[in-house]
Amino acid sequence: MTLTKALIPDSEGHFGRFGGKFVPETLMGALAELEAAYEAAKSDPFFQENLSRLLQTYAGRPTPLYLARNLSEQLGGARIYLKREDLAHTGAHKINNALGQGLLAQRIGKPRIIAETGAGQHGVAAATVCAMLGLECVVYMGSIDIERQSLNVFRMKLLGAEVRPVDSGSRTLKDAINEAIRDWVTNVETTHYLLGSVVGPHPYPVIVRDFQAVIGQEARRQMLEVECRLPDYAVACVGGGSNAIGLFHPFYADSSVQLVGVEAAGEGLASGKHSATLSAGRDGVLHGARSFVLQDEFGQIRETHSISAGLDYPGVGPEHAFYKETGRATYTAVDDEGALQGFRLLAETEGIIPALEAAHAIHYAAELARSLDKGKIILVNVSGRGDKDIDIVARAMGVKL
Repeated sequence: MTLTKALIPDSEGHFGRFGGKFVPETLMGALAELEAAYEAAKSDPFFQENLSRLLQTYAGRPTPLYLARNLSEQLGGARIYLKREDLAHTGAHKINNALGQGLLAQRIGKPRIIAETGAGQHGVAAATVCAMLGLECVVYMGSIDIERQSLNVFRMKLLGAEVRPVDSGSRTLKDAINEAIRDWVTNVETTHYLLGSVVGPHPYPVIVRDFQAVIGQEARRQMLEVECRLPDYAVACVGGGSNAIGLFHPFYADSSVQLVGVEAAGEGLASGKHSATLSAGRDGVLHGARSFVLQDEFGQIRETHSISAGLDYPGVGPEHAFYKETGRATYTAVDDEGALQGFRLLAETEGIIPALEAAHAIHYAAELARSLDKGKIILVNVSGRGDKDIDIVARAMGVKL
């Protein structure tokens, strides 16, 4: 495989056979408008300077690269470095993309923002940016996710957003996206859909990837400054895949760096109650793009399960599908119990409480570190902090708060 400095899809948004644009005719004009605005913004010094300024002064970038010395010593193998996206404003990586798309919406002249959210972190980031930029914000969220992420729901409302519960289907992230798309079709003239992951029709997978690539760009520079070399492994959790592609993409051309995405195995792959799309899915179309999808023999989307609301999604970004098919990245899965172990392990050894999403990656990285010698380096993206998950973890541990 030939590795290039930057992986750019073709003009129709295809990463190999994945990606593309499968949407109603009503949305084709809006997607063309968004693509044109984004292409212009990339070469506009004012837009780029404004975004860079806000990332620094508002979002708190660059986020630190932290050597998890206690964790590494306890495991007795490879050294583990953490990219601390949990320290970004709003507590997760989602703010990077929300800022970029918020500025794009202003550029296009769309005063109304809609967003979907699962764990609530993207909804909080979208509501935060809309408050700062003076935009109307409506967030769609599955009613199950509203129940298990009530803290983030209250945060969104405090920020002035309207949170609309979704009671159809599995009442989780997939269904929130369905409702957001329906809203977008109806109100396309005034509304920008601030999609939160590297999924959906072109140009969304590219736009979200580019806004999240700041994670890997910083981590790459920081690693070279601290270790004078690149890591041997870069590890991140994968649901839709934005934090992972944000970390992976800047390392794409570095063939010495092994990229590992960690999905949610839920109650185990054999149980069928999981969200491990790349591990157990097959080729299909979901939410406007071709990728790997969890579906039954008739092509109907399967219901998913994960202890982590942010990974509870039956699809994945097309660039991840391309990485899997070409062998550039490896994808594995960690079950709910493993995620809880990763959650507690990082809290107890480093005083860092990670989001349950990131805890999947922590668990995998810990197991990997044990199998490697001390000269190896593992870079893990801590995509968010675990405040939002305390109730879920307490219930899973049999603790009544």
